[in-house]
Amino acid sequence: MAKIAVGGFQHETNTFAPAKAGWQAFVDGGGWPTAQKGAGILDDFVDLNIPLSGAIARLKALGHQVVPLAYGNASPSNVVTAEAYERISDWTIAELKAHGPFDGVYLDIHGAMVAEHHDDGEGEFLARVRKMVGGIPLTTSLDLHSNTTPEMLDRAEGMVAYKTYPHVDMAATGARAAEHLDGLLKGSRADKRAIRHLPFLIPLTWQCSLVEPSKSIYAGLDKLEGPGVSMVSFSPGFPAADFGMCGPAVFAYGSNQAAVDRAADHLAEQVANAEMRFAGRLYSPEDAVREARAIAARADKPVVLADTQDNPGAGGASDTMGLLRAMVAAGAEATAIGLIVDPETARKAQLAGEGKTVKLALGGKSRIPGDAPLEADFVVEKVTDGNLIGTGPMMKNAKVRLGPSACLKIGGVRIAVSSTKVQMLDLALFRHYGIEPTRQKILGVKSSVHFRADFQPIAADVLVVEAPGPMIVDPAKLPWKKLRRGVRMCPGGPIFSG
Repeated sequence: MAKIAVGGFQHETNTFAPAKAGWQAFVDGGGWPTAQKGAGILDDFVDLNIPLSGAIARLKALGHQVVPLAYGNASPSNVVTAEAYERISDWTIAELKAHGPFDGVYLDIHGAMVAEHHDDGEGEFLARVRKMVGGIPLTTSLDLHSNTTPEMLDRAEGMVAYKTYPHVDMAATGARAAEHLDGLLKGSRADKRAIRHLPFLIPLTWQCSLVEPSKSIYAGLDKLEGPGVSMVSFSPGFPAADFGMCGPAVFAYGSNQAAVDRAADHLAEQVANAEMRFAGRLYSPEDAVREARAIAARADKPVVLADTQDNPGAGGASDTMGLLRAMVAAGAEATAIGLIVDPETARKAQLAGEGKTVKLALGGKSRIPGDAPLEADFVVEKVTDGNLIGTGPMMKNAKVRLGPSACLKIGGVRIAVSSTKVQMLDLALFRHYGIEPTRQKILGVKSSVHFRADFQPIAADVLVVEAPGPMIVDPAKLPWKKLRRGVRMCPGGPIFSG
């Protein structure tokens, strides 16, 4: 039995988004467990699709003593404030000091965190942990969208990223990092490593592992592992974090340096050859609704419209009205959209009560250029406290807290309004508002890809919508300042010159 410290610090930073992640954002959790430290983590992370949950379960199964440190996860947004960053970092270091010494450390980190005072948030966090624990084995799991830096790689004896987007393998990835740590403790010497960075950014929407070219790339990862190579990862990056090392990377670990280098080189070549295939069709809100109505007329399943540029899972405020306006203007029937995050509107709807008609200025509070509140009379169909349990592949068993919420209706469109940001990636979210998604003709979701895990099986088709929002689909349209020189700002696109 070894004594293993475990903890987590998660944030996906969109430096172009309107709002920062302060301490309260980590307390709220954005659909994941609240910020906390100490023994309670062991109870709160049972049977969740979260890397820390998978790692704890696997380490216990392997016979190790697990000592929880601290955990914090906030919805994607602009940079993490220095106060929030230092608070979670200090929690972690204090717990390490109080309960050490340890034989090993596992950390559940994202890989695309930017703080007010540290561009490479995880690189700095790992450096602090490494300084505290010395030379003992340290492994981490990473989000598929990690902007993986050389500094991160240097400070861990094992890093492994998710292989799926939607991320249905988060817990499994945590378990894999735990198994790698167990091997190191037993003398595997699989701490040789290599990393290769690709010179182009990949739009978030086209990173989906359910479609090509990502589908084939991820399917081939297992074949690169074998004698001398224990783990190989491809992180396409989060293409909205303005710092030098933003972008795709491939990295590998193993016991034979030459074999590890060959695996990394092979995978990097495969990704480079697929550069121009990371693309797809985008629809304007009006064209998307028109096409969806045509498909729905001959289908027995709903058409899903992904409002990708206002995805709260990528820094959006989840309150833009472009897609909803198009639905209302087209007279769409049997249509629903969510989540629209508007605490003020949710409160007014609750005060009015179910069955009442009330004049509201819905959404548009984040003041995105080209967007504005939708002012109209809405029927309040349902009010709720916003507390539910996730049921889908990504949020199964998760305690979701939407805050005061309401289902509004205008014409043939139902709108799920919440007070806190949670990405529409679980059918249970619609059902909580009294909206049965399988009975709709059109479903609008504030999401880019994660919704596909639960929604694609019930969908006749999926269309990606380019409505106003802060998570621009084409990264070449973003006002980069810190990206390293020579990087193409989209596949085959213009080169950043500094």
